[in-house]
Amino acid sequence: MAGVGANAAAAASADLPPGLAAALAAFDQHVGLERGLSANTARAYHTDVESLLDHAARLGAAEPGDIDIATLRSWLAKLTTLGKARTTIARRASSARVFTAFCAKRGWLVRDPGLTLATPKAPRALPGVLSVRQAATLLEQVAAGDDPLDQAVALRDAAMLELLYATGIRVGELVGLDLDDVDHDRRVVRVFGKGSKERSVPLGLPALRAVEGWVSDGRPVVLTTSSGPALFLGTRGGRIDQRTVRRLVHARLAAVEGAPDLGPHGLRHSAATHLLEGGADLRTVQEILGHATLATTQIYTHVSVERLRATYDRAHPRA
Repeated sequence: MAGVGANAAAAASADLPPGLAAALAAFDQHVGLERGLSANTARAYHTDVESLLDHAARLGAAEPGDIDIATLRSWLAKLTTLGKARTTIARRASSARVFTAFCAKRGWLVRDPGLTLATPKAPRALPGVLSVRQAATLLEQVAAGDDPLDQAVALRDAAMLELLYATGIRVGELVGLDLDDVDHDRRVVRVFGKGSKERSVPLGLPALRAVEGWVSDGRPVVLTTSSGPALFLGTRGGRIDQRTVRRLVHARLAAVEGAPDLGPHGLRHSAATHLLEGGADLRTVQEILGHATLATTQIYTHVSVERLRATYDRAHPRA
């Protein structure tokens, strides 16, 4: 099962009735292989649906066809009594709807109960963002010693920070980049996003120069026979992992006066907000970020309005 270890999934599903366990296994294959979702997304679906099926089994269900709207509502009510956050309940309700739609398509459900499942809308908190000045300070930091490895790491870190802010790509997309994904002539980077969807994102000269500096002067220092085509490498020569990038961003932002504690996704939020404040239209930002729908991108318009209002309140004498 893609995204969920077969042994772990089998162990986790051992207490389910055979009909429900088989449905969960088929669903795992559907989200992991047929839909091509990431390992983390497939694992989240598995966990949510397994929780639903465990609850359904306790209510007497033995097959997917035994699940109805009452089962779904009872499950969500239980999550509420357990103190789960509204965002968690909304996500699990979404997983349940995907699962019941899958079962209905397979003919295991006469009617899809997920179609009538209503859940409280999860509040959408405004993402934290850097000011333009804070972003510039972050990217101007230089932390390199005399040791060649330290200098290589400094070049790599500078290139990753520049690329994250210049393009707004996700940290998973950053670590998945290969050398030939950067088109130096056209100044674009090819990114494989969620659902293995490919898009080309423009990048500015500072980011391009930082990447070129890393590739020419830093990457050869840590390069090994097992490095492969990975653009960014760890100190042992393997493809860099997301945790290393997250630690880097948090550590560098801690040195920027007044900056919020953000991870790589905070740089993505900042890039989107600064694009909109600079005059970019919403559709363009949607394409750059790789959002499937415009509604996801629209949250950044709220961020910009909030920042505009804060500036007005500080600056206008009759605010």
